Amino acid sequence: MLDRRTFLIRTGLALGTGVLAAGCRPRLELVRGATAADLQDWQAVRGEFNLSRDYIHLTGFLLASHPRPVREAIETHRRGLDENPANYLHDHAQRFEADVLGAAAEYLGVDPTEIALTDSTTMGLGLLYGGLKLREGQDILTTRHDHYSTATALRLRAERTGASVRAVSLYANPATATEEEITEAVVRALKPRTRVVAVTWVHSCTGVKLPIRRIADALAEVNAQRDDGDRALLCVDGVHGIGVDDATMADLGCDFFVAGTHKWMFGPRGTGLVWGKSQAWPAATAIIPTFNRRAGQIWVKAIPPEDIPPAALMTPGGFHSFEHRWALGEAFRFHQRIGKPRIAERIHLLNRQLKEGLAKMSHIKLHTPPADNLSAGIVCFEVDGTTPEEVVTRLQERRIIASVTPYATRYARLAPSLLTSPEEIDTALREVRALA
Repeated sequence: MLDRRTFLIRTGLALGTGVLAAGCRPRLELVRGATAADLQDWQAVRGEFNLSRDYIHLTGFLLASHPRPVREAIETHRRGLDENPANYLHDHAQRFEADVLGAAAEYLGVDPTEIALTDSTTMGLGLLYGGLKLREGQDILTTRHDHYSTATALRLRAERTGASVRAVSLYANPATATEEEITEAVVRALKPRTRVVAVTWVHSCTGVKLPIRRIADALAEVNAQRDDGDRALLCVDGVHGIGVDDATMADLGCDFFVAGTHKWMFGPRGTGLVWGKSQAWPAATAIIPTFNRRAGQIWVKAIPPEDIPPAALMTPGGFHSFEHRWALGEAFRFHQRIGKPRIAERIHLLNRQLKEGLAKMSHIKLHTPPADNLSAGIVCFEVDGTTPEEVVTRLQERRIIASVTPYATRYARLAPSLLTSPEEIDTALREVRALA
């Protein structure tokens, strides 16, 4: 039997995943059917993007080009909103959002009711960390490898609650980091009052990928001796792992997972999500009013707030770029059609090729670990006698787009993705070799 809360949310999801708007369904199904048979060939995958062929693109983790199914879904929704904004929004918003939640949930291996939709990783981190229920004197543990967005969101929450924030190093040398070193560093830094452990799955500063499952298992042993209100919650910024590694949330074992979906996932620009375990969501409170359809019923006291899943309450209200948000499901389906294991294998293969090539050059210092279990799609390095900015500029002159890590310690970065070929990696290596 379904309880009231489950019935309410699942009714909306059933409508969303089972019945698309009549005017959009034929076109969206045509897009899905047309690409389904093509994506076993990597050149065909590349052909789904309008990405310029004049450059070798090795910064796809910054902001994605949209594949054809996503572009066409955006245009379908844009046309509907342009032709009749009020009717299109009121008649179909719930269905389209539920469709996105269903596609995201299938990809992540979770229940749709556990996902909140956001506009970016930064928004998701702000929503999660800004709403965590913390008591004065409780401790927040993070790392020196995390992004400004994590550090700032945690600092602001600590200032409002009286909690403390500590940042520790997880490895002495990124190139030689081990799973044991990283996990032991987290456990060693825990205190009895540590309530939050905030980490990043793949560090954009070094390319190091954390062993999230091992960290989760280590925290589980600690939490077994704690009351529910004192459990150390494992919160993960996963933006540079989602769309790369073949992992579900059960595989990772974390409590909360935050990611933008307009990077490795190839989702519409300005989209993202926050996932939380059903038993972890009560530890967070919404800080922006939701526009979830049933929120209006809360307003008129037809439904008590406790009958709405916390993730739905955590989805910020207001008017968004709806044509982008509602097209996000196509990005998840695009990945599923290619196959998550194939994607992971391809990205790791290309990154191994790059790392092995760089490691053979005497004028290069590679900072990203060579092993797949400790790296993903970002490779950081230095060129002797050349600043990272100069490296990027010189590669740009050779029509290779690279980037610089935006941290106090700066490295050059290259990031092979599904849209990169082995031949392009060879070309990039040849040009890096010429920088000597």
